Amino acid sequence: MILQARIPYDLTEMKPLPGIAPLDPAAWLKVDDAYAAQMAERDRLLASEREAVLAIEPGAMPAAQELLEVVLAHLPAGFTRDGEVVTRPDGVAVTLDRADPMATLGGLVQEDLCLLQKRGDEHVLTGAVLCFPAGWRLADKVSRPLSIIHVPIPEYDDNIGRRVQRLFDGVRPGKPLVRVNRLFHDDPTLFQPGPRRSNTDRADPLTAPYLRSERQCLLRLPETQAVVFSIHTYVIARGPDTP
Repeated sequence: MILQARIPYDLTEMKPLPGIAPLDPAAWLKVDDAYAAQMAERDRLLASEREAVLAIEPGAMPAAQELLEVVLAHLPAGFTRDGEVVTRPDGVAVTLDRADPMATLGGLVQEDLCLLQKRGDEHVLTGAVLCFPAGWRLADKVSRPLSIIHVPIPEYDDNIGRRVQRLFDGVRPGKPLVRVNRLFHDDPTLFQPGPRRSNTDRADPLTAPYLRSERQCLLRLPETQAVVFSIHTYVIARGPDTP
């Protein structure tokens, strides 16, 4: 069981979708008290479940390689770098592999990272390292547009879909955005690819023993213009004062 001690933001007042706010670029990537345990699980999944947690279209490689360089430039305190080797805050050394950028990223940071690129009127998921899905399978979503990715979420209607697409269109390099969600779970397992049988196939918010929250960020890569959707997953045991 991998749990954080706390969620470092207020969930008592959830904003309606899309619930987005500006983000300081220096605050994009996080290292929390579950870093070592989450990274060990990410390493395990990338070694044993690679096809389930990593996907990339050939045409997305330039964006993935750019994303690796951007992440390296934004690594928070606790990382050290010696040439092509980065030592993580848990002491594990990671050799940079630019021929396999998404796997390298998956072994560096807690965030899951999705690449979305504009095709026609919509952004399409062209690559990702997704070790901690909450009720969706990467294989079902890769190469698909936002409007399909979010089916069957009832809150994500046509109006919200248009607003989200405008958000993706409007993200500017150097000006990332952030939102958070709140999910109630009976099972604290991080890798939950699902899919749910229906939108009602969820834990009861009144009795669920675990609270899961995703800190989701959007940023645009300046060279390839791909949009990065990052997900930092928190899971805590609920107490009497947990929202």
